[in-house]
Amino acid sequence: MPPNPVPPSATSSSAHKMMRQVLGGLSIFTMVMTVPQVLTIWVGHRAAGVSVWSWGAYLISALLWFWHGLQRRDPNIYLACIGWMILDGAVIVGALLYR
Repeated sequence: MPPNPVPPSATSSSAHKMMRQVLGGLSIFTMVMTVPQVLTIWVGHRAAGVSVWSWGAYLISALLWFWHGLQRRDPNIYLACIGWMILDGAVIVGALLYR
């Protein structure tokens, strides 16, 4: 079998870097997709059909992921969670005010 010209560590490092970039992009994309929900609630004062229980579960999940990211010292995890905690909190508070 011919030798592999690329060492395995370089391949896995490149794949790891690409995966981190994709995950970071998806994190930003999903937060941007949540902004219309926040605007509907806070600007339009319409929260009909918004489940405080569901958004509360998302907030708890973001808090746990934030804690996990801090423990691992991984800004890709904990920085995204800050955005999610703000968005989740905005939806919850708005849903409680404007239901």
